[in-house]
Amino acid sequence: MAELPVVERSDAEPKPGDAFVQSLARGLAVVRAFDAEHQEMTLSEVAARTALTRATARRFLHTLVELGYVRTDGRTFSLTPLVLQLGYAYLSGQRLPELAQPILEELSHRHGESTSLAILDGTDIVYLARIHTRRIISVGISPGTRFPAHATSMGRVLLAALTPAELAAYFARAELAPLTPRTLTSREAIEAEVGRVREAGYAVVDQELEVGLRSLAVPVLGADGRTVAAINMALPARIDGDGRNAGRDAEVARLVPELQAAAASIAEAARAVGAA
Repeated sequence: MAELPVVERSDAEPKPGDAFVQSLARGLAVVRAFDAEHQEMTLSEVAARTALTRATARRFLHTLVELGYVRTDGRTFSLTPLVLQLGYAYLSGQRLPELAQPILEELSHRHGESTSLAILDGTDIVYLARIHTRRIISVGISPGTRFPAHATSMGRVLLAALTPAELAAYFARAELAPLTPRTLTSREAIEAEVGRVREAGYAVVDQELEVGLRSLAVPVLGADGRTVAAINMALPARIDGDGRNAGRDAEVARLVPELQAAAASIAEAARAVGAA
């Protein structure tokens, strides 16, 4: 069996102290160990993913089973829909997805392509809203879905808004794994691309998250002018006979202004209700 990656406890790991409850941190690490690539795991796999002993992982898993957050067939474990309640309180308290939804829907229907809203959380982006049209990515995306920031257009827009110190901290934590043969995986290449995004005001990612997928993204700015989120449009990537990205320049010229207008409308709506 291939060695499983270890799930870090958190992006800014707290130092144990009087206010730090280690058992809670470990229990949350067990929940976070499950993802799209690890929907079902054995006890040994959970222990490996969380860097816990088998005995400790067993206690947390069976506690989660008793509480209804995890199910088991006696050999493997998987999450139940009850875990959605853990994130619902956060998502339901966010005004930005509610404000962005009709604007993203209008943009999506006008062009016949999927649109999304996301924020940066640690080294990942987290989707807050998603308007589906045709299915051009194999993994289902919905609010709460996470992807590595380095391989996504919205992630690059959000990374471009970080200060040099924040960006350095990101690279210290991020696992720059290749998701396709085209994914940028070196810090130097990603930093250079983030710099271009910062200068241009938009990001284009071609087949780095998934083969056949191209994505354009722009920032959503808060009242103070800082980036609070990003929106994108997902498109099928077309490659010509010479291996070049066919139609990319035309798509950028046509769609980036539309995305920027939508982002400005979202920002204006958020400012009007004091949400950004």
